[in-house]
Amino acid sequence: MIEDRLSQAWFESIAGEIGGFRKINWMHLLLNKVKSDYDLCFIDLGPSLGSINRTVLLGCDYFLTPMGCDIFSIVGIRNIANWLFQWINDYVNGVKLCNDKYSGRIAKYGLRDRPGVLKGFIGYTLQQYITKAKEGVRRPTKAFEKILVGIPDEIEMSLGSLFIKGATIDSLKLGDVPQLYSLIPLSQNVNSPIFSLGASDGIVGSQFKQTKDYSGLLDIISRSIASNIKISFPS
Repeated sequence: MIEDRLSQAWFESIAGEIGGFRKINWMHLLLNKVKSDYDLCFIDLGPSLGSINRTVLLGCDYFLTPMGCDIFSIVGIRNIANWLFQWINDYVNGVKLCNDKYSGRIAKYGLRDRPGVLKGFIGYTLQQYITKAKEGVRRPTKAFEKILVGIPDEIEMSLGSLFIKGATIDSLKLGDVPQLYSLIPLSQNVNSPIFSLGASDGIVGSQFKQTKDYSGLLDIISRSIASNIKISFPS
């Protein structure tokens, strides 16, 4: 029902109707309500381009893209870029129409006159693929490595004009997310974050090192995000 209502509101907004703009700006208005309580708010979106995700993306200040090591992630980046540019264009044109019809209403209701994500791409993470090892040394797989090599170029080509100010393609690589095998379902079953899992939750052997390594990787990603959006991070 919410998808349907937001879809209708979208068409109202790009036609310049203030009621449509008030509905599709729900994320922006919500963030304004809680901004004094939190330093950062993260919104986790599913892999879709539906009306809920559209309003979230247009209402956020920044966005990042978790990616897998597969061709579908590359195609996904292209799709996201194409749709974002279309949405941004439609939104900006709708604001112009709305200001012509209802002068000053956009500002009166605290709505955005330009989408926050217009210059808000702050980076991407990569899911590591499963590799074999010989004598403890990782053995890369050519097919996967070929995809990995092409991802930065694809991101720069598709999203380059949306990069946050001062960013480079190197600084936008936030970090790698490891393959965690059985730790994911275990975490879900015991209702605990991965980095808090212990022996009482059922982890054994090498899983202890996996949870420790995972915490370290999250720290790297968090610091990269903080650096790209120019906020301080505890040492």
